[in-house]
Amino acid sequence: MITELGHFCLILAFGVAILQALVPLVGAGRGWQGWMAVGPAAALVQFALIAVSFAALTHAFVTSDFSLRVVYENSHTAKPMLYKVAGVWGNHEGSMLLWVLILALFGAAAAVFGGELPPSLKARVLSVQAMIGVAFLAFILFTSNPFDRLALPPFNGKDLNPLLQDPGLAFHPPFLYLGYVGLSMAFSFAVAALIEGRIDAAWARWVRPWTLAAWIFLTIGIALGSWWAYYELGWGGFWFWDPVENASFMPWLLAAALLHSAIVVEKREALKSWTILLAIMAFGFSLVGTFLVRSGVITSVHAFANDPERGVFILLILAVFLGGALTLYAVRAGQMTARGMFGMVSRETGLVINNVLLAVAALVVFVGTLWPLVAEMLWGRVLSVGAPFFDAAFTPFFVLLAAVLPVGAILPWKRGQLGRVARALAPALTLALAVAVLAWVLATGRSAVGPVGAGLGAWLVSGALVDLWLRAGRGGIGARLGRIARLPRADWGRVVAHGGLGVTILGIALLTANATEDIRVVREGESFDLGSYVITLDRVERFEGPNYHTTMATMTARQGGRVVAVLHPEKRLYPVARMPTTEAAIDNGVFRDLYLVIGDPQEGGGWAVRSYIKPFANWIWMGAIIMAIGGALSLSDRRTRVAVAAARRTGQPLQPPVQPAE
Repeated sequence: MITELGHFCLILAFGVAILQALVPLVGAGRGWQGWMAVGPAAALVQFALIAVSFAALTHAFVTSDFSLRVVYENSHTAKPMLYKVAGVWGNHEGSMLLWVLILALFGAAAAVFGGELPPSLKARVLSVQAMIGVAFLAFILFTSNPFDRLALPPFNGKDLNPLLQDPGLAFHPPFLYLGYVGLSMAFSFAVAALIEGRIDAAWARWVRPWTLAAWIFLTIGIALGSWWAYYELGWGGFWFWDPVENASFMPWLLAAALLHSAIVVEKREALKSWTILLAIMAFGFSLVGTFLVRSGVITSVHAFANDPERGVFILLILAVFLGGALTLYAVRAGQMTARGMFGMVSRETGLVINNVLLAVAALVVFVGTLWPLVAEMLWGRVLSVGAPFFDAAFTPFFVLLAAVLPVGAILPWKRGQLGRVARALAPALTLALAVAVLAWVLATGRSAVGPVGAGLGAWLVSGALVDLWLRAGRGGIGARLGRIARLPRADWGRVVAHGGLGVTILGIALLTANATEDIRVVREGESFDLGSYVITLDRVERFEGPNYHTTMATMTARQGGRVVAVLHPEKRLYPVARMPTTEAAIDNGVFRDLYLVIGDPQEGGGWAVRSYIKPFANWIWMGAIIMAIGGALSLSDRRTRVAVAAARRTGQPLQPPVQPAE
């Protein structure tokens, strides 16, 4: 009964989405207030219906209802409850239902919190959002129905992919989808503005909070995925330039560019055309990511294995929305004229450089990700584009971005002086050079990656602190600190986010340049040296888990004769799925991780053991958390909403705030 209710609600949501897509759009075109008012009500009803449908599917997984094909293929009665719930989105059909649930959630949020929007713009935004919902609800109902029944329900299921039975992967997809789908709001605002023919500072102010929220969720989602790959796959790395990793990274880069570009529109009413294009392309790349994961054209540990027919459907959705938006963009291009003028040395120019570097970096990742597919389709050549290409092609642009970011952040609007900026940033530059020299002296391999990356990371962090200090104005230290504490949250958010990027870059550089690796065969009771540590394989035992068999090693790490850690790396086998997994044992630290992996038994006796010392590994994810916190601080700033409300009360036109959030 509950399953049928979920299926019925999904069909009703499809009908409501069609209504929401058409009626408010016609009402906005004709100026009919009643028709425009249908949009918010329909958005709330659509979200409620999809939420009931998602709850019904969750109930089926929790109760192990194997009459549903998707539950049979992705669950098992012996699976822990957390992974029964995670199994709802650990498959193609359920994850698509989560996709449209989040899409409807953003539409409902726009309906509830969009009270300050002009009625016609709000109606068009909700209409475009519903059009996306119609497309994906049709995709689910006609090709990927999660409520498909089995004629003869089996007694048990096939279990969830063991690699996905992990807390990191349980929460990674929802955050990633919140970011992916959240960019649909920027897309809807862009298309609505193109239809309406009005793109101004107020539009930029409205679109930025939605983009910022999506960027925050994407940051958290990417960080969770990287963290999972680091400790779960047992290879010791945090990023592989996997096509699915790239599929989430490209929208993140474009969303960051969109956030900075919208500032220029809000403050100076310039870069309108470019900002609209970024809003379209950011969501377009989210759709590209959806296609890559679900079409079957790539092989990845992250991808859903599906038949190409579903990929064709998604490709059609991508073509319709991206092609339609770009066509409308071309038609309206002549009307998006810039009003504000600025000099070559100005914050506007710094933001333009920021945008160009982020966009080119995203393009490099896009080309490297899709080039093997293009080469195979056009010339029949099987190519592999891996980390060496991305490291060589992507890194220079991001190095340039890190180098210019502190300069652009403290340049004044409209016109500035490089000499004054150089004097202000001199302490930051001195500190960055000192950190780079220290990294060079301490580096064992004399690689340039560590010193350059450490210097850039220190440059970003110290540059952010200089930015904060300059915003405190003149006066003594006490007065300045008092003013710093009272700065708007948006200013704090910008500084924290830029500093977090510096922390991540520093962690990546020092980890890449100074990691220690050891691979050997070790017998029980034997010890070996790993850097300054002595590692002993005490014993290897076999145990039974809730739904797996495990071979668990007990290994002791000593430094200077003192026990530092006792670690338990595992090799698990999931009998239902007939799939092994590697569970690395990690002794986490602020400045290093001790990383141990147990492998297979060897013919001559002993066990294959891989050991790593990973310096500054946790700084990578700590930096990502700091970036997300910075974004949340900016998002919590109420100045924009207060300005809008005040303008409505006084009847005055909207003006950009004195110091726009970044």
